[in-house]
Amino acid sequence: MFKNILVPTDFLDDNQHALEIAVRLCSMDSGKICLLHVIEVIQNTTFKEFEDFYSSLEKRSFEGLNTIIDHLGLTETAVDPQVAYGNRTHEIVRYAEENNVDLIIMKSHKVDLEERSQGWGTISYKVSILAQCPVLLVK
Repeated sequence: MFKNILVPTDFLDDNQHALEIAVRLCSMDSGKICLLHVIEVIQNTTFKEFEDFYSSLEKRSFEGLNTIIDHLGLTETAVDPQVAYGNRTHEIVRYAEENNVDLIIMKSHKVDLEERSQGWGTISYKVSILAQCPVLLVK
């Protein structure tokens, strides 16, 4: 059913559950996973101004993505590490559209029913509204 799954990561441990779900879904349908990390750019600057800084972040990001993939120890499921630059919400949605992603799986914060105004501005909430494919939010 889902052959092309996107799992955005910010390298926090609570992303692991979303990735494990993606692996299980892909193993049923011989799908592939894109593990995406978005490097947020500094507003009102040019990439050129901080090119060395961004290059260093990109190198560390790929190292982190590959470490996550290595720890999975997968033999059947393909996991493709990707790094993008820009606004995280925008880049996740853009990547999904441009790469024909069938499903986005990402962690989400629990919304406190007593403080409902908190949590609605999260990246996961924005992606779930803006994405043109299904989004599975893992809590």
